[in-house]
Amino acid sequence: MSILTYILGWPLLAAVALVFVPRNYRVIIRAVAVLATFISMLLAVKMFCQFVTGHAGYQFEQQIPWVESLGISYHVGVDGLNVGLILMGAIVAFAAACCSFEIQSREKEFYILLLVMTGGILGAFASLDLFFFYFLHELALVPTFIMIGVWGRGERKNYATFQITLYLSIGALIALIGLIALYLQVPADLRTAGKIGFDIPKLTEFFRNNPMAGGAQNFIFPLLLLGFGILVSLWPFHTWAPLGYGSAPSPTAMLHAGVLKKFGLYGLIRIALPLMPQAAQHWMQILAWLCLGNILYVGWVAMRQRNLNLLIGNSSVAHMGFIFLGIASLNLIGVTGAVIIMIAHGFLAALSFGLSGYIYQQTGTLEMGELGGLARKLPFVGPALLMAALAGCGLPGFANFVGEVTVFFGAWKVFPVVTGLALWGALMISALYMLRAMRNVLHGPLPEKWSGIPDASNVWRKLPYALLLASLLVFGCFPRLLTEKITPDAEKIVKMVTENVGGLVAGDASSRGRESAPSKQSDSQRRLTSAATEPK
Repeated sequence: MSILTYILGWPLLAAVALVFVPRNYRVIIRAVAVLATFISMLLAVKMFCQFVTGHAGYQFEQQIPWVESLGISYHVGVDGLNVGLILMGAIVAFAAACCSFEIQSREKEFYILLLVMTGGILGAFASLDLFFFYFLHELALVPTFIMIGVWGRGERKNYATFQITLYLSIGALIALIGLIALYLQVPADLRTAGKIGFDIPKLTEFFRNNPMAGGAQNFIFPLLLLGFGILVSLWPFHTWAPLGYGSAPSPTAMLHAGVLKKFGLYGLIRIALPLMPQAAQHWMQILAWLCLGNILYVGWVAMRQRNLNLLIGNSSVAHMGFIFLGIASLNLIGVTGAVIIMIAHGFLAALSFGLSGYIYQQTGTLEMGELGGLARKLPFVGPALLMAALAGCGLPGFANFVGEVTVFFGAWKVFPVVTGLALWGALMISALYMLRAMRNVLHGPLPEKWSGIPDASNVWRKLPYALLLASLLVFGCFPRLLTEKITPDAEKIVKMVTENVGGLVAGDASSRGRESAPSKQSDSQRRLTSAATEPK
């Protein structure tokens, strides 16, 4: 049995076990959740260390047929694109379970939902079957709505629950329509015989040898881009995220903002780009300009925030713009940088929301005007929050810097204007709102009512924050731990997208030949070709 089955299975098994534990056994309930996520994290670390760089195909693969007539099977495996995401997800899940001490009511139900969410997240990233890829994401998404509605905070938690449910349900539905349409592009005889079905590697190989018609690509790719984009909070479909995270309990925000939100980005890279390369070429120019909405507009919105959680939520949305920019570059450097930011932002978002949750638990507020001078009373939490802010600003030494500078190098040759504006947003806007927030929260005069606020008093309370911070520093100081694993498989994706750069595949051969002539290529297509094929 694959180690991936154990990684995603332990949280789900623990969730089932907790159903039979009486609700008044609070210590046992909490211990089971922490232990299950801890075991899953250790197995993920082992898997990451045993991953062989440059290995052809998927590793730790396991496939068990389920509905053979439709080609649906339990199929898991990892390559360079998802090995780091699974590691990050397992570490964040353990940290979220450790930070769940703030939950004081209906603990049994909360931990069951947290474990189901964890298992669904890890399973979605490990799945190589299109059916389970989507199903496990939905399994992780539903607990998010319930956890915000029941254990959320603030006067607007009901509105936040309604908004996040509406947006993410619509996004998931649009993505589902695109995935079904993608499945229907396979010839009926191959679908009914189960020869290809929902298997992602088989679908990728089939469409590599039998390119999808241009009309189908132009219909399906926008559906996936819009559906996944809503799930990732692509501007202008981003408004659900800051309010949702600001109203969510800390463990929920850590898992969703840190890990689950990367599902849409991973889906674009794993499915949309390699299976519909010609449509991807057309839409990347639009995506590059849309990502400026995340970086600049949402950055300006973050500057106006007076609530720490809303500021962190808007900052999280802004960081998604850098990932979209890396994907839009369609070259090896940019796509590699995008995957690195996905991993780095997972650690950063979890750390930021975890620390803000600790401050909220101790003070009862996250209004920055009511805080101040907390660094004097919080010798561990204060510096940790400052380091998280510096990581969010892209300070060298943290993994975020590695991802962002890689994305900028990759995107510069393709979208110089967009990259220049994004660079200005990273250097000026994000630094301004983050450093100003740290000044208001950690420095200045200490209000009398916070004179007795306790710091994280023991190793157990400090462990989740230290673990997330250490992950940012390790991958920031030793980025080759990630880049050597990501690069070979990112290169495969880039080659699949750029090898048919000549034009959209039309319905007849004459049109296909006419559109693929070099003289008919657009300027953006020629830039994409040169950037993706030049020696690295």
